[in-house]
Amino acid sequence: QVQLVESGGGLVQPGGSLRLSCAASGFTFSFYSMYWVRQAPGKGLEWVSHTRPNGEMTYYPDSDSVKGRFTASRDNAKNTLYLEMNSLKSEDTAVYYCARDQYWTIDYWGQGTQVTVSS
Repeated sequence: QVQLVESGGGLVQPGGSLRLSCAASGFTFSFYSMYWVRQAPGKGLEWVSHTRPNGEMTYYPDSDSVKGRFTASRDNAKNTLYLEMNSLKSEDTAVYYCARDQYWTIDYWGQGTQVTVSS
């Protein structure tokens, strides 16, 4: 069955960096675009990145929420999606999920990994 398992979250000080990983199994990873999505406390879901199957293109929101600070990538040989997060801010505190894209609809979610940015 499809499984998405995130890791790499934790507590980091403002201005710090983290790299999240998402290990995929149960499907042909290289066939699918993948999302990173986050949910801050008390807020709705916010998509953070969308990476095409071959990793040739990654899209980010038009807003300045993550632009220039977050970089998504993938290693299809390892069936793994990554999110490199730099210059972290308190407002980046959230649960981060990886998710599979099926025709621009999310059909599978990971369990999420908590990222807390605090001094």
